[in-house]
Amino acid sequence: APEGKDGASAAENTPPRAPQGKAGERSSAFCSAGQFFFEYLVVVSLRRTPDGHYEPKITYQFPKRENLLKGQKEEEERLLQAIPLFCFPDGNNWVPVTEFTSETFSFVLTNVDGSRKIGYCRRLLPSGRGVRLPEVFCIISCLGCFGLFSKILDEVEKRRQISMAVIYPFMQGLRESPFPAPGKTVTIKSFIPDSGTELIELTRPVDAHLEHVEFQALLQRLSPHLILHIFASATLERRLIFLAEELSVLSQCIHAVAALLYPFTWAHTYIPVVPECLLDTVCCPTPFMVGIQMRHLEQVLEQPMEEALIVDLCEGKIIRAVGDEEEILPRKLQNEMLLSLNRHNNNNNEHTLEQVNTLVSEAFVHFFVRLVGHYASHIKWGRSGSGSFQERAFCKAIASKSCRRFAKKFVKTNMFSLFIEEAEKSRMPQEGNG
Repeated sequence: APEGKDGASAAENTPPRAPQGKAGERSSAFCSAGQFFFEYLVVVSLRRTPDGHYEPKITYQFPKRENLLKGQKEEEERLLQAIPLFCFPDGNNWVPVTEFTSETFSFVLTNVDGSRKIGYCRRLLPSGRGVRLPEVFCIISCLGCFGLFSKILDEVEKRRQISMAVIYPFMQGLRESPFPAPGKTVTIKSFIPDSGTELIELTRPVDAHLEHVEFQALLQRLSPHLILHIFASATLERRLIFLAEELSVLSQCIHAVAALLYPFTWAHTYIPVVPECLLDTVCCPTPFMVGIQMRHLEQVLEQPMEEALIVDLCEGKIIRAVGDEEEILPRKLQNEMLLSLNRHNNNNNEHTLEQVNTLVSEAFVHFFVRLVGHYASHIKWGRSGSGSFQERAFCKAIASKSCRRFAKKFVKTNMFSLFIEEAEKSRMPQEGNG
């Protein structure tokens, strides 16, 4: 399993609690407003090896960390070793070029203690003459907000075309600014030679659980029908493999699939872009959600693999399925979600990205509310204040047969258990629990 490899895999949604068990399986909640924007900015460049290949290496790191304790130093070294692999997950068969389209993607690293960091990457061709190699600017942060960091990377790229030296004051200014609360804006002053001082406004979306997500990415590539097959497989914690060539497509679509599970969290191996040297992840008998570049399709299909759902994001089709995906979700609720997704599909151009996010998220949250929203009234509270969930009574309370059948499977998943464990700990007055 890839978890051992620099602990570089994680669940990619805001988890409700810190992990138990193996590193890399689960991660603690995001840091909140008022934190540092980022921990590091690293530049990863391709360096030629004696055998003529290119190997990604960190060529710059800001800030440099001094006075670290021994444990922190080891942790930092492991983090810095893993980063190049995820900045160039597509192997080392590179050749210098004169033109290259910038791309933006992200990856996730999990520390031994289960805390999680996100790497936001912009791969670009540095300005210059003649042939040269792309490099990656990677911002490591424990904050999940893809839109915000894309905007920061736009600024980094703009400055890179002038000179590396112009990037540092900007990043220093960013590091000294507190991360805004949802819906709030932070303004950063930045000086660029020949342009003078610029004011850059960075605003966080109001709905914090959707700020790492673009559901539009999924709707553009897959029919609502297929999205529901994928969602059904994810609710039963199966193995999911997504294929596309572009790293940005893989990372966007996988973040979106994981976000469909809100308020639950994918609690297993999660690698939005699997580096070439970790392709045997797909032999893993445990659940996983991974993205693989299309060029590795043959290699993946040759692996001895347990049942998995393999989705081609380029063609918008399923390459391999278990076969029962149509039957997993209760029919009536499935049809309601289809209607809802089709409605957004027909309005594609009228809605902003944030509106699409909200509408899609609401349809899936509504599904969970209808099915398991009564969980709070089936937690029995003891005198000591600790609760215990009454699973049988909970399932029995569901009138519809097909809903009960699904719920009986869903309560056995890791994501439901973790959600309930959290609920048993916090005796809060629940709505609908009168």
